[in-house]
Amino acid sequence: MTTYGTILTTASSELENMRSGDVLRPWKEMLSFSLPETCGDALLRIKTNSSHFHMNYVVIILFVIFLSLLWHPASLIVFLITLAAWLFLYFLRDDPSVIFEYLVDERVVLTLFSIFTMVLLLATSTMNVVAGVAVGVAIVLAHGAIRRTNDLTIFMDEEELGGQWPAKGKETDNPVKSSNHHTY
Repeated sequence: MTTYGTILTTASSELENMRSGDVLRPWKEMLSFSLPETCGDALLRIKTNSSHFHMNYVVIILFVIFLSLLWHPASLIVFLITLAAWLFLYFLRDDPSVIFEYLVDERVVLTLFSIFTMVLLLATSTMNVVAGVAVGVAIVLAHGAIRRTNDLTIFMDEEELGGQWPAKGKETDNPVKSSNHHTY
């Protein structure tokens, strides 16, 4: 959201902060690997990486579903139509969703859009979609478990870490902001 020559109000500042984590990260940033020491460490890595790379992970899962549908033209057409909807209504949108003056969290939009896509695709080709989702989720979980997170905590605030402070003792100065908008 570009606001040249204006002072950000609390509400517009909150809108800006809400979308700041919802970006497609550079793919090179995803290439820092090491094996986790424990199962708990792997789960923490998955949680941290999924928070940081969730847009990249959506792209990976959608690409795997696309590959699974290449030999099923009807399903592929439905998929391409929903992919166009994803592009225009989710990926290429700059402003967060506001419904009846309430800010809708991007994870809610992502979840509802994912369910809508799956229902449409399952209606056309159940086995290929299930296999594509399973393979895509397996790739995402494997990446999340082996991708190092020590370099991510520098850039993440408490909210992205799910209420946990970064390991390196970095504190953020992100006070709670009040406005007329409510977040769900």
